[in-house]
Amino acid sequence: MFKKMIMTIVALFLFLPSWSQAGSFGNDDPSGVPGQWYVGTTPSYVAPSKQPILFVHGLNSSSNTWWNENNMYDTAYQNGYETAFIDLYPTKNMWDNGALLAQKIREIYNYYGEKVVVVAHSKGGIDTQSALVHYGAFPYVSRVITLSTPHHGSQLADLAYSSWAGWLAGILGSKNDATYSLQTGYMAYFRSETDQHVNVNKNPIYTFGGTKWGGFGSSLYWGGLYLWGYGSNDGAVTVNSSRLPYATELRVGDWNHFTIKEGSSTFNLFRDYLNEGTTNSSGAKIQSSEHSSSYNTETASYVRGGETNGKKQEKVLVEEGAESVTFDWMSNIPSSRLTLEDPKRKIHSSFKVTKDEGEYFNGAYHFTLTIPNPVPGEWTLQSTSVNSEKYLMDVTFESPVNDAVNVNIAQGEISLKKNDIKLDLQQDITIEYYKNGKVKESKMKLKDGTLKLPKLGEGVYNVTIDIDGAKDKKKFKRTFIKTIYVDQTGKIFGQ
Repeated sequence: MFKKMIMTIVALFLFLPSWSQAGSFGNDDPSGVPGQWYVGTTPSYVAPSKQPILFVHGLNSSSNTWWNENNMYDTAYQNGYETAFIDLYPTKNMWDNGALLAQKIREIYNYYGEKVVVVAHSKGGIDTQSALVHYGAFPYVSRVITLSTPHHGSQLADLAYSSWAGWLAGILGSKNDATYSLQTGYMAYFRSETDQHVNVNKNPIYTFGGTKWGGFGSSLYWGGLYLWGYGSNDGAVTVNSSRLPYATELRVGDWNHFTIKEGSSTFNLFRDYLNEGTTNSSGAKIQSSEHSSSYNTETASYVRGGETNGKKQEKVLVEEGAESVTFDWMSNIPSSRLTLEDPKRKIHSSFKVTKDEGEYFNGAYHFTLTIPNPVPGEWTLQSTSVNSEKYLMDVTFESPVNDAVNVNIAQGEISLKKNDIKLDLQQDITIEYYKNGKVKESKMKLKDGTLKLPKLGEGVYNVTIDIDGAKDKKKFKRTFIKTIYVDQTGKIFGQ
């Protein structure tokens, strides 16, 4: 009773809408304390069939993501729904957040006296499933709606833990328990622990996925480019990863990773799934064959990174037949001066500069330039700055070469499949892992396009494959990055 009284006071003093519009909180933003939850303003009339909505935020976020520059809270209010909002740990994994969320879901259930519908964005969907399946919160929730949740992890998390991106990700604070757990290898392990659990089907799940990137040069645009070889994506999560074989997919639309959680974008599409009596009979059921955990992919990127004390040159080979090439130089400082020289000695310097506001390299500065119909040969990208710099260079190609080779990890083996018998390949493989708190690296070579992984201890291992090849005697270079997880028994996940 006391708890309910406290939460009512919070609702009255913090969530009273300005001008009778829910979500207009002014400068008194109550969000940010992990474990704290808030009650939205109660509409003047709530139909008995309308269940309360609990909104769960994603990675590096907080509860205010649902009302700051977002009309989701107001849309729910105007449609006559009671609402609650929760703050989780922004940088902790699904186990820590799942345990915390399960406890708070029980409190919210007791407050309303009925089950709630969870609407979760991004990693919030994984934290929610952890709470329901592994920490026993399923009796208090009727169903779950996930908005661009990386149910199978994100290749951007893999990149953040790669040897090339480690310098930049480390100084930005991108390496934390949350991004660690979102690596595709670890998420394959989480899926194995979750998808066969006795509680997994206690709550119906409905999913949304996005296919639109952000504006040119933005973090979501760059993320979309990097993920392009892995399939349709919203700049942070692929459509493939947003799906679960036992969930109902409600819609895949032209949203990016930020707009998919806006009320004006998706609320009307899931509104019919917020009420008592909703069944699991409509929507498109995703068959398990539509998700491949091996993530067969085109190799579309060339990646380099590191540290420089003021001047750095990177050489980039652009093959004949490339339709376009996009250079994206990410730096921890905004003052870098970049110039790009093509094989004919022409200088290109019209880079667009934007600050990353995404989930994996937040705070980095992007210097982006796209060259259509590039001159084949060796290009030189040079960065000059007065300060030391941590950087990551991602070069994305639109080229027929992208589908010349596929990389697979299966049954403890890494293999490169040539889709053209005339293709010549050389491969350098780096396996990076942590031991006794320190980063260890092991460089290996493939034999006949295959490498059997050595016996590895428990942990997440980042596999970076640098490909140096030629197709019809036209040279090209690509980088492929993937993670695997090895459990205590030596079983490998992420295949």
